[in-house]
Amino acid sequence: MYQETKEPSARRAVPDAVRSGPFHRALSEAVDHRGLSLSRIRAHLAARGVSVAESTLSYWQRGLRHPSTPRSLDIVRALEAVLGLPADSLVVLIGPQRRSPGEGDRRPSLPELRQSWAETCSLLDELSESPGAAGNAKVDVVTVVDVLTMTVEGRIVEITSTMVVRARETGADGFVVTHQDEPGTDMEATSVVAVDGCRRGRVRRSTSSPGMVFELLFDRGLAEGETHTFAFTLHLAGSVRSTCFHRTVRSRMSAYLLRMRFDAGAIPARCVKTVREREELPPVVSEPLFCGPGATVSAYFEDLGVGIAGIDLIWE
Repeated sequence: MYQETKEPSARRAVPDAVRSGPFHRALSEAVDHRGLSLSRIRAHLAARGVSVAESTLSYWQRGLRHPSTPRSLDIVRALEAVLGLPADSLVVLIGPQRRSPGEGDRRPSLPELRQSWAETCSLLDELSESPGAAGNAKVDVVTVVDVLTMTVEGRIVEITSTMVVRARETGADGFVVTHQDEPGTDMEATSVVAVDGCRRGRVRRSTSSPGMVFELLFDRGLAEGETHTFAFTLHLAGSVRSTCFHRTVRSRMSAYLLRMRFDAGAIPARCVKTVREREELPPVVSEPLFCGPGATVSAYFEDLGVGIAGIDLIWE
């Protein structure tokens, strides 16, 4: 059981950035000054009844995201107490977010986030009315649930994804999925089945990388602001042993749940929940996971920013 340590009766010296800002620098210096990891800070907050994702704290600390909602302000006030800061010393540094027109709307391309996907992503132009245009620009991804089934050899044999999207503009009528597998996977043996809320459109497979792109078409165009839920399954008959499964997040996502169902005779030595800003960078979140009943491991992510989220598998 976690027990919060007793807070000191006297406040520690306040870092200079807490007096002058900006918010992310003040938070970063306060965290360093307190000498706690983000996971320990999150535990202190949880002991106070305040829930926040470690990734959110990391984004705030590095200035990649900004607390703005009423709930965020409650979290910041709890952070002040955990970090031994005067009341409202961080809150007053938040201020209004200043954005130039269009800032925050741009979504990085998949190759920007995952350079190894460049060859596969070139297939997107074949499914686009305007080659080079940003894919899925008419919808925001709100929530995703991915459920993977593994074999005794440690291969992913099935992926079922349930997605909730919200139309950014009237007329959104489909979604294009990019799937990249482990090197050595036979993509010709991978099939796509539309399960619910969509039908399968065109499919393109890469001849030079283990990747594919495919369309999922809705029955009608959505109205602006309307949400739509759909699901599909990938059957991977020619996959190889998996070392990870990651989802690329190109714009803010409310929640993501990833579940991996292993064969009872082939459970990895370690499973690690990770979040990265880009493929080649070290994780900003790295948390051990444990298999529950039924040889299943789950990773839940909330309030995700742009980046790559998933589970790394260590077999030996």
